[in-house]
Amino acid sequence: MSPVTPDAPRRRARRSRPDGPVTLDDVAREAGVSLATASRVLNGSSRVVGEALRERVHAAAAQLDYSANAQAQAMARGRSGVVGLVVHDIADPYFSSLAAGVTARAEASDVIVTLAVTGGDPVRELQHVATLRRQRVRAVLLAGSRWADEESTDALRAELDAFRASGGQVAAVTQDVLGVDTVLIDNAGAARRLSEAMVGIGYREFVLLEGPEDLLTARERTAGFLAGLRAHGIEPVAHLAGPFTRDGAYASTEEFLARGPLPRVEGRRPLLMAANDVMAVGALAAARDAGVDVPADLAISGFDDIPTLRDVAPALTTVRLPLRGIGEAVFDLVVADGDGPLRQERFEGEVLVRASTPPQT
Repeated sequence: MSPVTPDAPRRRARRSRPDGPVTLDDVAREAGVSLATASRVLNGSSRVVGEALRERVHAAAAQLDYSANAQAQAMARGRSGVVGLVVHDIADPYFSSLAAGVTARAEASDVIVTLAVTGGDPVRELQHVATLRRQRVRAVLLAGSRWADEESTDALRAELDAFRASGGQVAAVTQDVLGVDTVLIDNAGAARRLSEAMVGIGYREFVLLEGPEDLLTARERTAGFLAGLRAHGIEPVAHLAGPFTRDGAYASTEEFLARGPLPRVEGRRPLLMAANDVMAVGALAAARDAGVDVPADLAISGFDDIPTLRDVAPALTTVRLPLRGIGEAVFDLVVADGDGPLRQERFEGEVLVRASTPPQT
């Protein structure tokens, strides 16, 4: 008599779907395989199962209308099929556009994305990452600038190291300070190209709407603006700080405009350069409410080219970043082979001159 293995084909009567929830054991019996083999096929184990057995298990699961248990799949793989995306502010079109790129790639990879919003708070960001680690998500994606705060950066790096040590993957759209795979944006270089382009079309008086000093992205963009201006011997006539938001920029611009007449040398209108588009939109609103015509009295530029700029008048000069493509790129970093040195993707940005900064002589 020849030996019989646990997964050897055996004659069995096809039966109807059982009453109540269909279990993995039901599928195994229907397919004529061991429970372990059915689990390896349906719960995503790394153990190889022959194609004939795989087909039988999937056919049995379809026959019985079986739905795999997500928790069981996570236990079999050691990880869930979930990626955690941590952003500063999902209401900001910059982050929602990044999230759209992430979710498009995730859907194509049969991965679920769960979203966590920090509100720009590094403590909350750390808490979100710790929660995602406890939930054994497959990967954590971080989108947003780092802060000039070594303590919070060190704490986040330690949490991410612990997550990776347990088998998770991490990638970020941020500065290269976390020791993870990173999508880098050339904030300083693009900001310099924008300011030099503005000098090239006749601007000489500049107001910098810089954002918070402790936010590294704001620092990088401001440094780029200044480098471009100083290459032509120009210093800004004013520096405006405030939150990296529409309302923060509105308040800063409103206060600036209330100081008195705008500086205008030899008939040249000044240019207010905002460190991102949502701030530029806030500045536009403040100028409108103060009775200042844009661009006749004040020119304004932004940075990012968020999708909502299509509805802004006058059309805003800015730096275009392929935001959806950046989201796709950061997702690709965690689905690629994670062995080897840390990887980086770099995006440069394209200067777009529009109606909010007409040339002047």
